[in-house]
Amino acid sequence: MKDKTVCAVVVTYNRKELLISCLEALENQTRPIDAIYIVDNASTDGTPKLLFENKYLEELPANELKENFEKTIQKGNTIIHYLRTSENMGGAGGFYEGVKRAYNKGYDWFWLMDDDSEPLEDCLLSLMDYMDVENVSGLCSKVLDVNNSIITVSRGYFNFNGIPMQDSVSLESYEKNNCLEIDMCSFVGLLVPRNAIEVIGFPNKDFFIHADDLEYCIRLRTTGKILLITDSIIIHKDEQSKNYLVKEKFNRKSIRHPYDSLWLTYFYNRNIFWIGIKYGQNKIRLYYEVLIKLLAIITGILIYDDHKFKRIKFIKEAYSDGFRGNFDNKKPKNLLYGDNK
Repeated sequence: MKDKTVCAVVVTYNRKELLISCLEALENQTRPIDAIYIVDNASTDGTPKLLFENKYLEELPANELKENFEKTIQKGNTIIHYLRTSENMGGAGGFYEGVKRAYNKGYDWFWLMDDDSEPLEDCLLSLMDYMDVENVSGLCSKVLDVNNSIITVSRGYFNFNGIPMQDSVSLESYEKNNCLEIDMCSFVGLLVPRNAIEVIGFPNKDFFIHADDLEYCIRLRTTGKILLITDSIIIHKDEQSKNYLVKEKFNRKSIRHPYDSLWLTYFYNRNIFWIGIKYGQNKIRLYYEVLIKLLAIITGILIYDDHKFKRIKFIKEAYSDGFRGNFDNKKPKNLLYGDNK
């Protein structure tokens, strides 16, 4: 299996410095990577210019694109594919395009990761030792934060008895096992074989962001095993946590979302409810738990937040769209700002 080709699929949006660190880490793998597919989701922070300066790109795209821009170059021993989309398709759309295009190029394995991922030098080599395991549909590494603590929420087991949840792998399991069979791996270093994609297809682009990795792993598990290799390590810098606020009332603290970033939360609530309806094992419990969660969210809005009426309407629309399978990904911003954004 070590003669099989591996193509990393890296999706980026407005995090050019993190992207360069990710690409450099991929180039420095002890088992050289064959190709990297960079999907630039119409970044506005000068990502193409920085890629050009670091020799990942030989030609700059126009400032505004009416259609996708794609170029391929050879950088050392690695083939670099660069796709700049004409609009932001979200992480889900980016992984859909990247995996589909890399698959059509004929590669054997596809290593999916966000731009804030940084695999250690032996990360891929340690994964490849398990490529020959019978009936494997995915391989993944242990995920650490920048302080070298295990991020347990990145790997786990399905729990669909109600609202879809993930039971995380315990710290004790990490300590005692070199290889664990799991159900779910986030798109932070998920390595997928071609034969699995032949059966289940590509990530669900309709999700835009959030829970697309969970839904993809549900499909992967229908074709085989997902293995967590604990001596393979990838760092996840996860800058998104900065979007949270902590508010306090009545001596109780609550994590809140600023109004301007509230549209991002719509996707998780919509997508996870849709997953529960499609794959859930107990629909009555699912609807009951959603009702309880909605009441809790509305109560929190009334106690802590500004724009209370708009926030309540927003969360109701997210769950309504999840129930109906409405994947209008422009709707969240339209709800917050009108039709001008």
